[in-house]
This record gives sequence, structure tokens and C-alpha cells, in this order.
Amino acid sequence: MPTPHPEPLVVYGPANHEYDFGPGHPFTPRRFGPGIDLLLELGANPDAFAPPQPASDEVLGSVHTAPFLASIHRLSEYPELVDHEAVTDSDTPPFYGMDRAAASVVGGTLGAMERILAGERIHAFHPGGGLHHAFPARATGFCVYNDLAVAIRRARDEGHRVLYLDVDVHHGDGVEGIFWDDPLVQTVSFHETGLHLFPGTGWVEDRGGLEADGSAVNIPLESGTSDGSWVEAVELVAPVVAAAFRPTILVTQQGCDSHALDPLANLQISTRAMSRVARLFDELAHRYAGGRWLATGGGGYDVYRVVPRAWALVWLAQAHRDAPTHTPRRWRERWAAEAAAFHAGPPPIEMFDPVGLTATESQRIVEVNRATVSRALEHTLRVLDGE
Repeated sequence: MPTPHPEPLVVYGPANHEYDFGPGHPFTPRRFGPGIDLLLELGANPDAFAPPQPASDEVLGSVHTAPFLASIHRLSEYPELVDHEAVTDSDTPPFYGMDRAAASVVGGTLGAMERILAGERIHAFHPGGGLHHAFPARATGFCVYNDLAVAIRRARDEGHRVLYLDVDVHHGDGVEGIFWDDPLVQTVSFHETGLHLFPGTGWVEDRGGLEADGSAVNIPLESGTSDGSWVEAVELVAPVVAAAFRPTILVTQQGCDSHALDPLANLQISTRAMSRVARLFDELAHRYAGGRWLATGGGGYDVYRVVPRAWALVWLAQAHRDAPTHTPRRWRERWAAEAAAFHAGPPPIEMFDPVGLTATESQRIVEVNRATVSRALEHTLRVLDGE
């Protein structure tokens, strides 16, 4: 086994920009410009970057059905067949070349996993990965193929115990569903309650299949949740589940659409809280999994103010570097005009959000969230401890 390279691998290349649902769609590849540029300004080594390569149908078939793959191939050539094929939802419209673009997302995340399994890296980050809503025969929620599930299955087939932690504001339904009956894959999702947000799933009572009771943990948080009870929930649940499950590899979905400025959801999380959670995940990876940690970018729809800083904070945690107080001036100046052209907020001066940006939680929200955490942990620990 080779000595792992000390720098985290960053998966990024031209293929990331091809995953594009068109003008006006919130999941825009424009995020890669300011997002990757900030990593470079903060010291990421271009030699530690690897471009994603498209996964083959054989690889995709480890998770997705053959009829579904055939349908995606047809839609990629003839998007007009969308109603006939009926495997995508209105939020995930087909586009020319969609099959190859989506296969490259999978290939990027799987390639990072392969490097970790080979002992070449202990940390890897695929900002363009994290398509956690895709199901074996259904593309939904901006997600065509489930890159996370393909990579997790690869690690699982190598004999690893995989802990999947998902802090995207939306429930990680696809990953959870694919491994619902697998006791060697532990999924944990922290998300805004499905009462108010897509996909409308992820309840505390959803705990895994008959053959894997307790293998799914769901923490649905109240709309309006802010840093206090969000961080409290993650810091209570993730370490306890990790200690009970004893993973040998960590896979995370670091969606930053939980941020207070994100336009598509209703949580009130700051970059300071996101940094704290990313560093907790690093600690858990080193404590239980020999440092093996594959992170993905997931969702995030404030392209200039939130996404770049959130990605940077994940990379900084993996690189074991302190976060700077301010973002680089050159970076801000480079992207300010583009942000203005798209009528978006400008790149922020501060790496961490100012006090007062996020709303204060009500006592009711705090109490409901704590009760949710308590209910989830009570059942999960009883099962994992073998009682």
C-alpha cells in the first residue's frame, strides 16, 4: 500500500461544466468558476486536481437499472421524448449530452473513491458530486445518476463499513433508499423537515429495512433552524453514530443550501457553522476510518456569496489548514462583475458570516429539534448496541 499523498485530491475539470440544465436553472455550472478559483487562491495545488472521467454503463449498472440507463441515453439524444420516457421530473429536464455529463459526475466521485481505496489519498473532494436524489430507475431533484451510491457500493464491495453523512438541506433520499436494507452502510441525513421542502421524506421513524434496522438515521429540522440547534444536532448525532457503527470510510454530502442566503430553502445556517461541521467530519474520519474521507459538494444556489466559501471550508478542513478571516481581494475583484451581471450578491469580504446575518431560533424550534434528535438516537443506539 503506497504512502497517501498529504494533499486532498480535488476532482474538477471541463466535464463538470457539461452538467447543465440550461439558463435559469438554479443548479448552474457557473458555480465552478468562483468556487474552484477560491480554492486555488487559498492554496490548493493544481497538481492535486483530477478531471472527472465518464463512468461506463457497466459501472452505472451497479446502482441503476438497464432500462433506466437506456432511457437516459435516448433522452440525451432526443430530449423531446421527455413525456414518453417519464423517468425525469420537471426539475430535472433532459438536455443534449445529459448521459455523458451525468456519467462524468459519477466517474469523478468513483475515481476519488478508487484513489482512497488504493491508499493514494486519505481525503478527496468532488465539489460537483453529491447527486443524492437519484434512484435506480428515476432521475429527480436535479440528479440524474447517483454518484454517491456508486462510490459507496464500490467501497462496500471492498469490505468497508461506510458511514454516509448528509448535511444538504434536502433529505438524502436516493442514497438512503438504495442502501435501505444494507447493514454495512449507515446513512445519516440532517435536513429541513419534509413538511415544507422537497422531497417530502426523511422522518425520524424511517430507520432502515427489516434486514438493516437502524442503518438509516434521519434528523428532520424545523424551518427556521439556525446555527445553534443545527450544530448541536450534528455534533450530538454524528459522533455517537460513528462510535457505535465503527466505519472504515466516511462519505459526506456537504450541500450548502442550508445557508441563510440560499434562495431555495428555509434554514438559517452560517459559514461558521459549516466550517465547524466539516472539521468534525475530518476528526471522525481520522478517529475511526484511518482518515479515509470522500466529500462531495451537493446543493447550493447562491453562486457568489455562499457556494465558493462553503467549498473552501470543506477543502480547508481536509487540508488541515486554518480558514482566513477574509477572502482574497483578487478573488473578489475577479468575480464581482459577473455577479453583478447576473444580478447576484457580490463575493463577500469575510470568510465567516457577520453576526446578525442568520435569524435567531425560537425556543419552540430548539425544543422540537432536540426532541427529534433524542428520538432518533434512542432507537439507533439501541439497535447498533445490539439490545
